[in-house]
This record gives sequence, structure tokens and C-alpha cells, in this order.
Amino acid sequence: MKESVLSRKERIMKEALLLFSDQGYTNTSTKTIAQNAGVSEALIFKHFGNKDALLVYLIKSGYRKVLTHHRGMMTYREPKDFLRTMINLPNKLVSAEPIFWKLQERLSHHPFSKQQHEQFMKPVQPIIHRAFEELGYENPELETQFLLLIIDSFWKKEAIGELEHVMELTLFLEKKYNLI
Repeated sequence: MKESVLSRKERIMKEALLLFSDQGYTNTSTKTIAQNAGVSEALIFKHFGNKDALLVYLIKSGYRKVLTHHRGMMTYREPKDFLRTMINLPNKLVSAEPIFWKLQERLSHHPFSKQQHEQFMKPVQPIIHRAFEELGYENPELETQFLLLIIDSFWKKEAIGELEHVMELTLFLEKKYNLI
């Protein structure tokens, strides 16, 4: 049975994601991606145009997948529930898509990657602020910035395997904010 074009495109995406996250974007050639995916290099160019466009496609599709799988994460019912969800979010995201988040960590200074992540997180800030306000925190703005820094640090460290005691840290934060 002949393989469909879609399955070859998916293999290209899978191998590019693996290689970019392990070796880095600049250290990965389209030739290597093609070899690992078992396709011609020309097929990469046919589907994506160039390596930059392939990277953009991977980042956008990664965030689309995250939003689809975690659709309810932005639902605000009660301030403590929402803050608990945000504290647990890095672990959930990295566990669900470890290679994508490893790539994102590697590319955290890449302008497009950074812009996509900021766009992903932007709607969260006012909701966290609202939660801290409703809970009567003295300075909801600083609490919001602080929690967002922790969340950002958590997913980056977890994505590269440098975060130990994830559950203990999560419980520590939940206790700090009186969420349990």
C-alpha cells in the first residue's frame, strides 16, 4: 500500500521536532531531517518552503494542539480553583507534549517562538490578577507577576529535565496561596 503524502508530512514534522529539540534548530539540517524521516529533502521544501517555515509550522501547530487538549484551562469559576489550575499547568503541559516544550525552552529567545508563547500566556494574566483581587491580596499585580514568573520557570526547567520535586513544589505553592 502506498503511503499518503500526509503521513510523510507528519514524519517530517515529527523528526524535525525531535531533532530541533535535541540538537537545536541551527544545528539541524533539512538533509538530516529528510534522512531521519525517510523522505527526500525536496519533499520538505515542497511541504514547508524552507527550514524557517517548518519551524514556524511546528510552533504554531504545537500551540494549537495545546489549546485543543487544554481547552478548559481558561475557565474561571472560582479564584482558588483557577490559581490551582495555573500552578499545575506547567506539569500538565510538559507531561502531555514533552518534546514540544523542550523545543520551546531551547527557542525561548527566538523572536517568533517567544512571541507565540507570550500570545499563549497573555489571556492568563488578567484572570490571575482577578483571582488575587477576589482573594483580597494586598498587591494583586505583584502576586500575578510573581506567579507568572514561577509558572514560566517551572515549565522551562521541567521541559529540560532540571526540575526536581515537581509535586512537592506544586504543593508548596498551593499551600503558600492557601489553595488546599
